[in-house]
Amino acid sequence: MLYIVSTPIGNLKDMTFRAVETLKTVSLIAAEDTRHTKILLDHYGITTTTTSYYDQNERVKSQHILSLLKDGKDVALVSDAGTPGISDPGFVLVRLAQENGIPVCVVPGACAAVAALSASGLPSHAFIFEGFLPVKSAARRKKLETFKEESRTLIFYESPYRILKTLEDIVDVLENPTIVCAREITKKFEEIKKGPAQDLLKHFTAHPPKGEFVLLLSTGRSSNA
Repeated sequence: MLYIVSTPIGNLKDMTFRAVETLKTVSLIAAEDTRHTKILLDHYGITTTTTSYYDQNERVKSQHILSLLKDGKDVALVSDAGTPGISDPGFVLVRLAQENGIPVCVVPGACAAVAALSASGLPSHAFIFEGFLPVKSAARRKKLETFKEESRTLIFYESPYRILKTLEDIVDVLENPTIVCAREITKKFEEIKKGPAQDLLKHFTAHPPKGEFVLLLSTGRSSNA
């Protein structure tokens, strides 16, 4: 069995009972960063062997993990935080397991995009998750152009190093829409700010941003906005 196990996005107390039990009983844990995952495993007294599974070795390591699954071993896949496969490695392994008749079992839990949406106050009946926007401004602006007539709430991930440039592009391309910036969700310095994109750009210019961001946008075209 291949288990897709969600882990906390910040607060270690958000680990589920089932997730702990699963990680204790599988033969191997495939982790995006074994050093990062060790903190979580040590916290819950989990001694299961780990192996690295990240973007650069995903295709090669997937074959190795598949061989273990075919030998009757149970393997759990985890990412650094949240749900594997959601802007994190996992898609290749899950598809490979399915193609080879290996059952895939989901152990659900935290997901930053969903957590931010639930606290955003933006329409949640229909939304689009786009992961990370392009790094370069020209490509990012071109991507944002495609959302000008979008009525659904838009959700993106962004790093603290690009958040100001991204906000600038959002102001220019999408004409200063209502936006929610959620950062450090479930952590000590959790912050969720909502307002016109221009106002949040001014805020984070004056207060240098730290931590990973979830950006949520509403163009105002939704009937429930």
